[in-house]
Amino acid sequence: MSVIIVLVRSIDSLNDWVGRTISWLTVIMVAIVFFVVVLRYLFSVGWIAMQETYVWMHGTIFMLAAAYTFLHDGHVRIDIFYRDARQTYKSLVNILGCLFFVLPVLWIVGSKGLPFVERSWGRLESSAEAGGLPGLYFFKTIILVFCFLFSLQAISLTLRSIAELLGREIPRPAAEKIQKPDS
Repeated sequence: MSVIIVLVRSIDSLNDWVGRTISWLTVIMVAIVFFVVVLRYLFSVGWIAMQETYVWMHGTIFMLAAAYTFLHDGHVRIDIFYRDARQTYKSLVNILGCLFFVLPVLWIVGSKGLPFVERSWGRLESSAEAGGLPGLYFFKTIILVFCFLFSLQAISLTLRSIAELLGREIPRPAAEKIQKPDS
């Protein structure tokens, strides 16, 4: 059991660190969008590369923060019974959901994405737009990183749920709480 606890905590720590680190790209992305808008509408100046920068950043944030969101139970659940269910039911739903839905879908995305990424690296692909960014192959590689991180988090949730079924709770890392101003 201690090996499972160490593995779950290691995966959770990795995805927590990636999520918190990648979140800083949001600030940079907002600043770039602000500059693009100011340059375009005040000075009639625009660069494709600058516009692609924030689009690529948005994709990067979305893909790399998905496992962090999964870790902190931030994804939308369709199961209306899950919210008020006992922990045993939740653990079973998590195990079955990860094994029969999440991991197979990630396997398909990863296996179909690998040739796509390999081809991009083989060509050292850059943007198709004139004046666009070089290094599109780096951006496409994020698809595989997403599959890896999200798969790890699905494995972590599965192991955590198995431990809960066996009567052992493994706490998640604390998510940062947003302080609401007092009214």
